[in-house]
Amino acid sequence: MKNFIRLVFVLPLLIQHMNVFADSPKIITLDSKLKSLIPANEPGCSVGVFENGNTLIKKGYGLANAELNIAMSNNNVHRMASVSKQFVAMAVRLLADQGKIDLKKDISTYVANLPDYGVKVSINSIIGHTAGMGDYDLISTYGYPEDFQAEAGALNLKAVSGHPFRVGNEDYLSVSEFHEVVKKLPLVIKPDTEWRYSNMGYVMLAILVEEVSGLTLREYTDKYIFKPLDMNNTFFADNAVELVKNRAYGYVKDEDGNYINDMTNLFVVGDGGLHTNIKDMQKWDAQFYSPKLGENPTAFIQEFMQANSSLPVNPESEADTFYANGQFISKNENGPLVSHSGGWLGARIMYRRYPKSQFMNLVMCSNTSIDTKNIADEIDKWYFSE
Repeated sequence: MKNFIRLVFVLPLLIQHMNVFADSPKIITLDSKLKSLIPANEPGCSVGVFENGNTLIKKGYGLANAELNIAMSNNNVHRMASVSKQFVAMAVRLLADQGKIDLKKDISTYVANLPDYGVKVSINSIIGHTAGMGDYDLISTYGYPEDFQAEAGALNLKAVSGHPFRVGNEDYLSVSEFHEVVKKLPLVIKPDTEWRYSNMGYVMLAILVEEVSGLTLREYTDKYIFKPLDMNNTFFADNAVELVKNRAYGYVKDEDGNYINDMTNLFVVGDGGLHTNIKDMQKWDAQFYSPKLGENPTAFIQEFMQANSSLPVNPESEADTFYANGQFISKNENGPLVSHSGGWLGARIMYRRYPKSQFMNLVMCSNTSIDTKNIADEIDKWYFSE
């Protein structure tokens, strides 16, 4: 009875506290700005802005389905493109934490039927993009400029019709077929000599998780990451024909400025493929301040935040930026910044975390014509203006 009485008095105070955030002039200003950047009658975005776990903005703008004129909400599930990489890195590091792999060892120790690279290619180097691996250009040069020279050893994969293979939404490979292709790709530079972003490296990490654990990446992450964190709307989409509840459908403008569908038929996961919503990303963000994963969660998350290599992302830049397990770590005028963007057919994502203020800035758009960086910049400007 005492607990019930206490709840009766406390609950109105909690609701009042939440409404202070929702109805404050500053929040209204941001909401108005977002409405001006994301038209209500066009394919749009879900936006999540949080501080110290408190919701500042958690809302949909524009449309989640343009054909049915369904408004975007804070509950829509988005394809996260390359923001998926930090979840893959987490899965790999959990395998190491479980004693099943050694991150310093050669990838061929655990993954079968790889070519003889002639040098050691460590798992840690693949996570940090310093393993010397190539990218989609090693599979096919389709879609690249005419003067683009494919790296030595490119497969130049052909479609059934004989034309260059088109990765995205025209030609099709199953997950297992795509994995076999990735296993054939050569290195393009000597490992641990420079930072070079490689989507294929993260597909290789997905293969690693599957061959070591005996589970698909989807199954492994669900068991060891998403269920422990209560992320019930998050999964790696490895099935091209499954129904996705509350999916935000992808769109792009054609040459005439009209919207057309922009959905992928590529359901290989690792470099991308994660699907989630704002609510679950808030739980993921909280994991970095109140860790739950790993044998020793505090030590585990501290190691996760360490750069995989001393090689900076851009050695010519005055501002040092390093890569740490699927995250760019840098400094700007607002303090340390942890971030990653994502772009793929029907998806433009920007995820930023400012650890010093526990500020989270998440923009998930299903309209590739929208500049998510510009929106995230405006949110940062709004938050740090005081």
